[in-house]
Amino acid sequence: MSAVAAERDRQGWQARLQLRFEVDAGRTRLAHRRHHGPLLVQRVFYPEPTGVTAHAYLLHPPGGVVSGDQLQLEVEVCRGAHALLTTPAAGKYYRRAGLDAGVARVTQNLCVSGGLLEWLPQENIFYPDSAVQLSTRVRLDDGARFIGWEIGCLGLPANRATLGDGTVRQAFELWQRDAPLLLERLNIDRSCLAVRWGLAGHAALATWLAFPATERALSLARAAVAGVNCADTRLACTLVDGVLSCRGTACRADRLKQAFIDLWRVLRPELLGRAAIAPRIWAT
Repeated sequence: MSAVAAERDRQGWQARLQLRFEVDAGRTRLAHRRHHGPLLVQRVFYPEPTGVTAHAYLLHPPGGVVSGDQLQLEVEVCRGAHALLTTPAAGKYYRRAGLDAGVARVTQNLCVSGGLLEWLPQENIFYPDSAVQLSTRVRLDDGARFIGWEIGCLGLPANRATLGDGTVRQAFELWQRDAPLLLERLNIDRSCLAVRWGLAGHAALATWLAFPATERALSLARAAVAGVNCADTRLACTLVDGVLSCRGTACRADRLKQAFIDLWRVLRPELLGRAAIAPRIWAT
């Protein structure tokens, strides 16, 4: 093994992806794309009849994130443009090599300069004993619209494996220009997995967000999740300062993901005035 390869294995992958979407003749184009390391988007799809919305799939070729990896994503959606970003599969965060191993860090900065952004990645799976810091910051300028979600699965529930001695440090920020709309910090470790003040044994948790939203959107959201709530899956919706928040916990992440997709199908026409055309990759 070369010295460069050995140093890379010790430090982990260093990857960065920059994307900028602009509108041109009524169609959203990927006007700028730059990447370093294994984080990229291959092409843009236009499955919707109007052709306005660009669907882009974010790819991480190694297939998972490990200790020491550092991934950075920077996205700008310019005025008049409409981008929908998703992933081809669940994000996987593997167990760290040892207690002295580094932390996997993922930083995502999403800027919407008067356009529309739908941030709909598939779920993140945090393997037992993984150590992860995940930070997402969304900045909206005047006239910008946003729909997004983040879904996490702690451990491998099908194998009855919990997060174990792993740690997940997750931050999400939603800003309108320089004013904070939502600032959240979530710290998860073994101490909060089973207790009632924590996750009460639920292995999956998720948040669905939209801005700007109305009381009508809140009513539609509550009606949509009413049939989902049961002993294993809990969802609740609130509207504060124009931010529609739908939060859920469940024993299985796939149930939360399907509930969020159903919610998106109901609310996208109301919030964006466009029919819900799902990314093709979700059907594979």
